[in-house]
Amino acid sequence: MKDIPYKIYLDESELPKNWYNLRADMKNKPAPLLNPATLQPMTAAELSGVFCDELVTQELDDTTPYFEIPEEIRDFYKMYRPAPLVRAYCLEKKLGTPAKIYYKFEGNNTSGSHKLNSAIAQAYYAKKQGLRGVTTETGAGQWGTALSMACSYFELDCKVYMVKVSYEQKPFRREVMRVYGASVTPSPSMETEVGRKILQEHPGTSGSLGCAISEAVEMATHSEGYRYVLGSVLNQVLLHQSIIGLETKTALDKYGITPDIIIGCAGGGSNLGGLIAPFMGEKLRGEKDYRIIAVEPASCPSFTRGKFAYDFCDTGMVCPLAKMYTLGSGFIPAPNHAGGLRYHGMSTTLSQLYDDGLMEAVSVPQTAVFEAAEQFARVEGILPAPESSHAIRAAIDEAMKCKETGEEKTIVFGLTGTGYFDMLAYEKFHNGKMDDYVPTDAELQAGFNKLPKV
Repeated sequence: MKDIPYKIYLDESELPKNWYNLRADMKNKPAPLLNPATLQPMTAAELSGVFCDELVTQELDDTTPYFEIPEEIRDFYKMYRPAPLVRAYCLEKKLGTPAKIYYKFEGNNTSGSHKLNSAIAQAYYAKKQGLRGVTTETGAGQWGTALSMACSYFELDCKVYMVKVSYEQKPFRREVMRVYGASVTPSPSMETEVGRKILQEHPGTSGSLGCAISEAVEMATHSEGYRYVLGSVLNQVLLHQSIIGLETKTALDKYGITPDIIIGCAGGGSNLGGLIAPFMGEKLRGEKDYRIIAVEPASCPSFTRGKFAYDFCDTGMVCPLAKMYTLGSGFIPAPNHAGGLRYHGMSTTLSQLYDDGLMEAVSVPQTAVFEAAEQFARVEGILPAPESSHAIRAAIDEAMKCKETGEEKTIVFGLTGTGYFDMLAYEKFHNGKMDDYVPTDAELQAGFNKLPKV
């Protein structure tokens, strides 16, 4: 085996030319989106009123293994891709573990995260369709920032509904979006019918991604020349994010490295789905086997405590029904939740893989997440996003198990982005004002009781 450098860089010529559609290799396909009025599978015609036409095609395709990445998107990718795969030598030494730890770093662009991989694709298809602009939601702000950058590049209008608690806690993230020309509204708001309804039912609510999605969809469907775009959960987004895993696998193969464990944080599923895509494809085809771990917050435990059932994708119940691991579309994480990953459900693709036993899931409390984030920052020199730090927590835990057993396992995790706009959360952690809220069984049951009867 070649000597492994600290950072494995790919040449520009090695940038993937195609996205990989994991669903093509799945024996059990994700269940279709359902029209909530008819309970029949959503058609392309129905979805085209919400999403861009080409994205609808990608969303519904379960059989085509590869989609060509348009040249304009590849040219944009070249500004920050291929992204480095980093050997965490310093972290390994600090932990005293025989494990080999690698992380795929997606924070080397102004948005500070992997979200730009799909944002530029969705903006490209909106521009190609001749649209005036797009609407979206954002939680921690990475997706809204990425989309505002992409829309600025293609001269599209961008309307962002930002979860209210994040809007208030992350003013600088909000201002970056405005630098790129986006308008940013705290959600729920008085701008939409669904926003006003949510505020009437939940006065003073801190909001949720489900609320923000409802507002963004309503605004798009009531505004001529606009479509809605989403930064996670959807099949089309996991398709675009497969570039993460494709680059990771190419870098590993270059040095003859085969990972034992692949770890990603999980909120809606975009980073995790993108990172694991080619590895899960090998697993599905029976070519190799990997242990794949999804890491989610204990305060929003969709995989580990949710139900695999059809549910609305949004709090306002205006979106299609998706069969996924869910806590109920009305679930809103506690206001003290600072770690991101606030969505009530999970990608239908990942939900099916999890239900089929092809991947694992763990939930972690947020103080443990921030402890891992600080430990990583002190030895690896990158201040990680709270979302990414869920994967760091699990990677450290797995490395310490190797220390106990003496096993030299190879661990790969996704470092989805940087945490420089998350300093209020870090401040709360340092000042001892962060606690580990975990919803009770009764609280979760209240959400399950409202699941659609499908």
